[in-house]
Amino acid sequence: MTPIGYVECRQRYRYEVARQASIAPDNEAWIRLDDDPDLRAGLRGLDDFERIWVLCELHLNETWHPLVEPPREGLGKLGVFATRSPHRPNRIGLSCVSLLGIDGGSLHVGRHDLLDGTPVFDIKPYLPYADAFPDARAGWVDACEEQVYALDLAAARIQIEWVAAHAGWDLGNFLAVQLRTDPTDARRKRIAETTAGYRIAFRTWRVDYRLAGDRVEVLAVASGYTAEEMAEGAEDKYGDKAVHRAFVETFAQ
Repeated sequence: MTPIGYVECRQRYRYEVARQASIAPDNEAWIRLDDDPDLRAGLRGLDDFERIWVLCELHLNETWHPLVEPPREGLGKLGVFATRSPHRPNRIGLSCVSLLGIDGGSLHVGRHDLLDGTPVFDIKPYLPYADAFPDARAGWVDACEEQVYALDLAAARIQIEWVAAHAGWDLGNFLAVQLRTDPTDARRKRIAETTAGYRIAFRTWRVDYRLAGDRVEVLAVASGYTAEEMAEGAEDKYGDKAVHRAFVETFAQ
């Protein structure tokens, strides 16, 4: 198969996207079709649909696993075909996303679980009468009720916006993906307990939060570098220490 286009979005790493598009944050992306008049013609009538199916390649996966561990504690491993794991024999992905608009050969989509650079093979309209079966049995998913937490970013919103503007990372999206479910699962996520609650790592950044009933309260963003690591002349493997120094200076107490 030959891709008909590629995804452009801010999400570059697998830990930035939700397990399913339907539970994704209010994120947005563009599907840029190849510059082909036939592909543009193929979009005629699609803009009247609210949702679309996107068939794509899970391009970051190099191997597949016959048994995988689903995102539920205590279940053990299941066959890959009984899960939505991306580690499949053929790297085919299927996502139902919101269609926000069409501009020429570009589709503006939302509530997605796609990554930047994802090759797209096909696009189909979502048909509620044919594609939705809310009463269908769902195997192990039915047996494992998952708690979804509300996410409160108020205390750290200014810092989150600063990181987005100066470092280019969407921490708000990352936190919504990682902390709305299983916010203490240190086995699957880069989470550590602290005296105030918990800390989760996103690349070279750290975010402190605590649980308050069914809410996750984000407390603050911090640099993942020590003062010694940020000293002038220290090795800068990721080329971002100048941004971290500016962050620390801006939000110094």
